[in-house]
Amino acid sequence: MTFGPAVRRVRRQSAHNHIMRHTISVLVENKFGVLARVAGMISGRGFNIDSLNVAPTHDASLSRITIVLKGDDAALDLCTKQLSKLVNVVEVMDFKEGLTIARELVLVKVRADAKTRPEILQIKEIFRAKIANMAQDTLIIEATGDEDKMSAFLGLLEPFGILEIARTGRLALKR
Repeated sequence: MTFGPAVRRVRRQSAHNHIMRHTISVLVENKFGVLARVAGMISGRGFNIDSLNVAPTHDASLSRITIVLKGDDAALDLCTKQLSKLVNVVEVMDFKEGLTIARELVLVKVRADAKTRPEILQIKEIFRAKIANMAQDTLIIEATGDEDKMSAFLGLLEPFGILEIARTGRLALKR
């Protein structure tokens, strides 16, 4: 079966406009207003920011902004080029899957009475998590790993009664 040029053109366009999650690392001068300019430029281009982390680097004059967002490759390419042009931006990197080490930190407060505590502690061990705080009827557990691991961990704790969650979002460095 053959298709006309219009159908082939639509197929080519849809293949190139595939929406994916991207992780961008932006090294910036540690100055007032830089984060607002970076976030404003990204949201102004129509990207929805899934997570955003900012922290100083080993050099106190620089901070690393790690951003996870959804978009197609062409829009992302334009976004990274425009980020590079912003004042106080030192470097912009689009982290490709497999070329980075990415982790997330989760703190979760879960109900844990005398009956359920042993099972929760067993789940904690399987995921190599740590007890951050232990109270009579709750535990606060700290876990790190990739996003899928953290989602699986939270999924196993959910039946016990999750009371609160704090997640960092993705942090990443190039291999």
